[in-house]
Amino acid sequence: MSKLTVELVVLIAGVVLVSGAAGQTAAENGLNMGMGNLPTLSHAKSRSISAENFTGEKGKGGMATEGTGARAARDLGQGWKISPSIHIPPRQVFTLAEIHDAGAIQHIWISFHGNSRFGILRMYWDGESQPSVEAPIGDFFASGWGMQVPIASLAVCVNPDSALNSYWEMPFRKSAKITLENLDDESVVVFYQIDYTLTTVPASAGYFHAQFRRSNPLPYKTDHVILDGVTGWGQYVGTYIAWGSHNNGWWGEGEIKFFIDGDGKFPTIAGTGTEDYFNGNRDFVNQATHQYVEFSNPYSGMHLVRPEGAQNTQPRFSLYRWHIMDPIRFDKDLKVTIQALGWHGGGPGGRRYLPLEDDISSTAFWYQAEPHAPFPPLPGKDALERR
Repeated sequence: MSKLTVELVVLIAGVVLVSGAAGQTAAENGLNMGMGNLPTLSHAKSRSISAENFTGEKGKGGMATEGTGARAARDLGQGWKISPSIHIPPRQVFTLAEIHDAGAIQHIWISFHGNSRFGILRMYWDGESQPSVEAPIGDFFASGWGMQVPIASLAVCVNPDSALNSYWEMPFRKSAKITLENLDDESVVVFYQIDYTLTTVPASAGYFHAQFRRSNPLPYKTDHVILDGVTGWGQYVGTYIAWGSHNNGWWGEGEIKFFIDGDGKFPTIAGTGTEDYFNGNRDFVNQATHQYVEFSNPYSGMHLVRPEGAQNTQPRFSLYRWHIMDPIRFDKDLKVTIQALGWHGGGPGGRRYLPLEDDISSTAFWYQAEPHAPFPPLPGKDALERR
């Protein structure tokens, strides 16, 4: 073997080793978890923050001597469920988690015992002064009407009884802070656990964002704005809508539109109808029984919020659509809108679309490179209230 051949073999072997090491590092950082990479061992560090370990420090869980469970554990002592939950006083903000390191939040579980429109969840990445996530806690977990219905999706699960779970991965490179504000005039009880990993975050990972908006009522012949003012590089990954119909009859003929990277009057992506966007068809109705059919699957779902009591008669709907397999990518900017359309009755020329003035609350979910544009002001307490 010539000297040149030996040098070439060594060079190729070196490239393979370097590439393999790089691939191994990427595979072992403990992120992007799924069934396919569960056997891959990782040196990422598992941590968890809850009322039993407010800081998430290693070896510091279950040490409380005071807390909401202290009386029940009075015969047992330290280590026996002394601090399983917290109370947030009226009009106060509680810091659920504050982490100073690099890693990613991988699961959040919360049981919120109060009006879910009056609990405002906010998240800040890498020392931000303005939140990247700001939404009522119910809407963030696809439960905007304070429902207690099961949701079985990849990103969000709602389990009995009002157990709210998020599986959105939320990377951070320096720090993460999660707060919960109680807008109500009464104290609220909160059980929670935030599971995260400490690890190296790849340069390609964007930051998680969520933004709430409400139109009530939606002005006549206008579109509800789900998201606007987003600038930078990112991808849109989900929509949740709590839809209150103010009319009899069908309400979901409106189209969703994604205006991408400088689109003007017309968008790059236009849907064909509300039920189509949420992966349903023909009004979400069983054509034999003429009744709504509720569903929940990994990527989309619809629940009918049934009225309770003589004065609660307006139909309400809860819809989610996760773009897990089909994110909407943008390089410079993004705007998302949806129409509210029903039907006029018959008449000359046949049926016509009827622009509706419904109550539409939306939460948009996306990842992007920071910095993000400031959010519009969150509606006040009266404007947030479920009606």
